Amino acid sequence: MCISYNKPWVMLIDKNMNKQDLKNASGISSVSIAKLGKDDNITTDILLRICKALNCDISNIIEIA
Repeated sequence: MCISYNKPWVMLIDKNMNKQDLKNASGISSVSIAKLGKDDNITTDILLRICKALNCDISNIIEIA
């Protein structure tokens, strides 16, 4: 099993946002955005910042593949 971060990209499209908008709204780094794109490990702090910026629950941005 592995974690997939495909859901946030769909949410960004639905909210008419891009990766830079997410970076600015959440205060996360470009490195964290790149890790999301590669499905690399991300700290829960980063995930919670993304949830706050997108006004969603953590289950809306993570899926087990």
